Amino acid sequence: MLSRNAPPAPPPHASAFARFSGLAYALIAYLAFNGVLVYCVGFVGNFMVPLSIDAGRSTDTVSAVLIDVLLLALFGVQHSVMARQGFKAWLTRIVPPPVERSTYVMISSLLLALVLWQWRPIPTVLWHVEATWAQLVIWFLFAGGWFMALAATFLTHHFEMLGVKQALAYFRGKPCSTAKFRERALYRWVRHPIMLGQIIAFWAIPTMTAGHLLFAAIMLAYILIGLHFEERDLVKAHGDAFRDYQRRIPKLVPRLKQANRSQGN
Repeated sequence: MLSRNAPPAPPPHASAFARFSGLAYALIAYLAFNGVLVYCVGFVGNFMVPLSIDAGRSTDTVSAVLIDVLLLALFGVQHSVMARQGFKAWLTRIVPPPVERSTYVMISSLLLALVLWQWRPIPTVLWHVEATWAQLVIWFLFAGGWFMALAATFLTHHFEMLGVKQALAYFRGKPCSTAKFRERALYRWVRHPIMLGQIIAFWAIPTMTAGHLLFAAIMLAYILIGLHFEERDLVKAHGDAFRDYQRRIPKLVPRLKQANRSQGN
């Protein structure tokens, strides 16, 4: 995904305490993101966590559906609204521009943690894959989806995406240059490998319950809607360069011929 303009250099009057606080805040947000992400893997996969998608606070089905939908809606609205340029412009009137991204990361992490904490399981089993070999394939896809999503962040400037690079430049009192997008590896196959990896991870499960299906379906809908607005912003920011990328590379479903042609460029 093409990157946006980085925050400007810190103002000359920024104190050493302000710069240090900004860096510390960014690092805390980064650690919070990674901690919640690790828990989310166990939550979706139903392993090694006390509360998971199919094991947690019990309630009647109607209440569970209402609570779960509201939790995911809250996360989705925040995740999308805070990513828009208009909201960013408003937010930087309150927080220093170099920590705007860290604020987005922190709030997103806290709201996802709320979803994982307050989720109400709906344990009705819709389907179950019994064959051992098939279960192994599904778990391989589950792990591969998470790996794809994480690897893709490092292919498109991981520390800038999560706000650490901007805060470190702020701490040093230097401008933060935006790393240029390079069309490589996974980004030659699909425009949004991070989201593709998440979709695979959410759906690749040998035992699908009603609660898991609700989670996966809502997250899929959110991803598709969110990508529509994200790409609209990217077209505004990068114009013909991104339009050309859209024409050549599919959004989520890779096409082998397209990938081979892109590699030959």
